[in-house]
Amino acid sequence: MIPADETRPMLWSGWGDPAKAAELPEPVRRLLADFLGVRAPATSAAALQDVRLPASSLPAAASAAIEAVVGAGHVRADDEARIRHTRGKSTPDLLRMRAGDASDAPDAVVSPVSHDEVAAVLRVCSEHRVAVVPFGGGTSVVGGLTAAQPGFAGVVALDLGRLNRLVSVDEESMIAELEPGLRTPQAEALLERHGLTLGHFPQSYEYATLGGFAAARSSGQASAGYGRFDDMVVGMTVATPRGTIEAGRAPKSAAGPDLRQVFLGSEGAFGVITSLRLRVRRAPEAWAYEGWRFESFAAGVAAVRRLAQDAAPPTVLRLSDETETMIGLARPDEIGTSSGGSGCLLVVGYEGTVADVVHRDEAAGLVLADAGGVPLGPEPGERWRHGRFAAPYLRDSLLAAGATVETLETACFWSGLPRLYDAVRRALTASLGSPLVMCHVSHVYATGASLYFTVVTAQSDDPIGQWAAAKRAASEAIVEAGGTITHHHGVGRDHREAYAREIGDLGGEILRAVKERLDPAGILNPGVLIP
Repeated sequence: MIPADETRPMLWSGWGDPAKAAELPEPVRRLLADFLGVRAPATSAAALQDVRLPASSLPAAASAAIEAVVGAGHVRADDEARIRHTRGKSTPDLLRMRAGDASDAPDAVVSPVSHDEVAAVLRVCSEHRVAVVPFGGGTSVVGGLTAAQPGFAGVVALDLGRLNRLVSVDEESMIAELEPGLRTPQAEALLERHGLTLGHFPQSYEYATLGGFAAARSSGQASAGYGRFDDMVVGMTVATPRGTIEAGRAPKSAAGPDLRQVFLGSEGAFGVITSLRLRVRRAPEAWAYEGWRFESFAAGVAAVRRLAQDAAPPTVLRLSDETETMIGLARPDEIGTSSGGSGCLLVVGYEGTVADVVHRDEAAGLVLADAGGVPLGPEPGERWRHGRFAAPYLRDSLLAAGATVETLETACFWSGLPRLYDAVRRALTASLGSPLVMCHVSHVYATGASLYFTVVTAQSDDPIGQWAAAKRAASEAIVEAGGTITHHHGVGRDHREAYAREIGDLGGEILRAVKERLDPAGILNPGVLIP
């Protein structure tokens, strides 16, 4: 087995690498003040030492039993460890942390190193009625890392960071077995030694983990070419309080329902993924990224649909609507420095062999030109590629400046996309007054696509309540317009109510039955996912 290198810890009260935090450029500050009425917060963000933290309530007997499994050095109850494992990275999560509120902190952080240790910890916690929150990169934006504490003797965060090895590579079958605590850059570095890649590049790329991708059904920015993460999972090992599940033993099977699907998207509520067998691809020899402009979002959507229904679509397809194009959100590392232009920007990317890239570029170019697109050359595409992981850092800067900024996403079939787009925008505008609402299509399929919205508005006196009301309105609009409540962020706590409507009463009963069978004491991520 090959261990992965360590990664710099994520900023405890914000996103990502602390060294990349930056203040907003002055043009953006003026834009926020003039058009949205944004003003600097009256108080500054709390320092780490000022965070309010409840005393750990983990029973001594439970703590001792867990230490006997993983070792005393791998059960931490110090303030910093608990704070760094409190909640995820949604805007409400960050607002609470910036206010010094760590009231949802786990009582301890437990770091197992193997499947057997994970299974043993689950048995101990089940016996002592201690809730367990599986913790990967901590990047959840839907409340997926906040356990419901009432009724439990305590809560532990099960940090999977020590399960960070490349176990094996089967180059004949193009399958790699990797452990769930690997962050994406670590996994890519390990696979690169074999000339391979996963091709999974979500915006959370720097810090999210493979286990988290599977547990939340993640989709990366190159999903048009490489597929979603759940498409890559050919097998997995899962620890549950009642035992171990091994799922996936062939490329396809008619041997009953696929048990992998029980755990893909289960968000740690049914079990803890301890190993993943993933389909891998040859690392690309070449790539080409370019920009196209369309007169309207509708025209761009029609063009993207044609490409998505082609036999060999591009690797990346990202279409910004008029507002997002004007603001320049497709280049978050340079936003506010110059006009994004009129119309709608489409970023198209191709990866593969040199011949394949050239062929797909030429074929797609003919379709886009026929659909009314105007080629802009490689500069917009390359600028997006180099800055595509910067948007979460921009959100931190906007929050510090006094803006409420958050994202939400959905998906539906092509025929319903215009209605869904209009419904969500109207709901957000009605709830927030005069917000800036931007949207892009970032994941496409032959039958439909996702819509990813970014919302910016001036913070009210109660920014958490402000966004909660807007999110309820948008969720209602998504349900009524026939979209799914989430395309790739997961359900967590934030989407449970809408998810219950989406799957119906009987669907909820099925999930509760699976939960009861695998986790009779209900210790796994209580309050998350299950209606």
